[in-house]
Amino acid sequence: MTFTEQSSMDTFPAAPPATILCVDDEPNILSSLRRLFRPHGYRVLTADSGAAGLALLENDTVDLVISDMRMPHMDGAQFLAQVRQRWPGTMRLLLTGYADVDSILDAINKGEIYRYVTKPWDEGDIVLVVRHALERRALEQDKVRLEALTASQNAQLKALNASLEEKVAKRTEQLKLSHDELQGANDKLKATFVTTIKVFSTLIEMRGGKLAGHARRVAELSRKLAQALGLEAQEARDVFIAALLKDIGKLSLSDALLDLPASAWNGEQLSMFRKHPLRAEQLLMALEELRTVSVILRSQLERFDGAGFPDGLTGLAIPWGARILALASDYDGLQIGAMVQRSLRADEARTLIYDSSGKRYDPAVVAAFRSIMDETETPPRDMAVLSGQLEPGMVLSRDLISRDGLMLLAVEHVLTARVIAQLLDFEGKNGGRLNIRVYRPPKDS
Repeated sequence: MTFTEQSSMDTFPAAPPATILCVDDEPNILSSLRRLFRPHGYRVLTADSGAAGLALLENDTVDLVISDMRMPHMDGAQFLAQVRQRWPGTMRLLLTGYADVDSILDAINKGEIYRYVTKPWDEGDIVLVVRHALERRALEQDKVRLEALTASQNAQLKALNASLEEKVAKRTEQLKLSHDELQGANDKLKATFVTTIKVFSTLIEMRGGKLAGHARRVAELSRKLAQALGLEAQEARDVFIAALLKDIGKLSLSDALLDLPASAWNGEQLSMFRKHPLRAEQLLMALEELRTVSVILRSQLERFDGAGFPDGLTGLAIPWGARILALASDYDGLQIGAMVQRSLRADEARTLIYDSSGKRYDPAVVAAFRSIMDETETPPRDMAVLSGQLEPGMVLSRDLISRDGLMLLAVEHVLTARVIAQLLDFEGKNGGRLNIRVYRPPKDS
């Protein structure tokens, strides 16, 4: 015997021999049956009456019963009927020595016997019948066992699925909460980033009084133009930030140069001024978040007809953001006196813009600008209020700027009682009213 075979036998012990109960009132029949089945490895029990057979069944496990039909006090049909009722898993065979069809049918109906065997029997046939009966019993037991195992495993699987579904639901809820928290933090970070850019823009504009608010006005118009032209949200955001930082390259220029309108510069001053887009690009290039912004700033002095600086780009070769920024910056610059000797009225500035379509400005940008200028209605949600009319929960619809050009609060800031008190105190100490525009958010927001 090999090691593998020995291990297999140790792991799976051999099944015990099947037990057969033979019931007959004739001792010689019982002896014959015992001698017949023992050589085949069966455990053979005998009883000389139906009552004795039932007593044995109550105290021992029997796989198959062979009962004679004709017995005193309790015939085979009656005996097998009780066996079926009390031990339904035990196989049942009937021995009959006469051709009594009614008795056989009675045994079949009451005892639900597997087979009947006539006397005298053929030893080979009866051994084969017994073997088949025991195989069928084994198959039925396996079927019952497998059905019970399947039911148990299904119940376990159902419980496991329910547990997994609950765990998945909890984990999904946790992930959703985490996502919402991250999204909120990201939105807050973006808002803080833009607010920081606005503060930095305000510091740049402190170089000259007439520049106060210039970058923010240009940024707002640039955003409207980007939206009107159908630019993606990220592109519109880059244009907006580029407008806020448009003058960062001018920090190296002298106050005397910045105080003069562009039309009054001499050749050397003009040459110095034209270098500020390159300085802006160099200052921002190290910031990955502002890489696109730096490209826009480099091209802000390019002209659609190719006569601009520093690269002489023509038409659509100029970045979208730079084409938008050029128009928005000039429109506000014309009105504050930064480009010509006197400050132009808004209608005069618009006329110059329209006349330069296809020359300095992209005709598509000019068309978008014209459509914006034609929309003169103030959004219904936007209203101008005095500081005394402010209420907690109101939201700024525009940046709140002091009279000297400092940004106090950014657009979309939600006012609280504490902030309102600070604004009232600010007005009282500085002796002037603030230009405050707000809106009331929807009740379900």
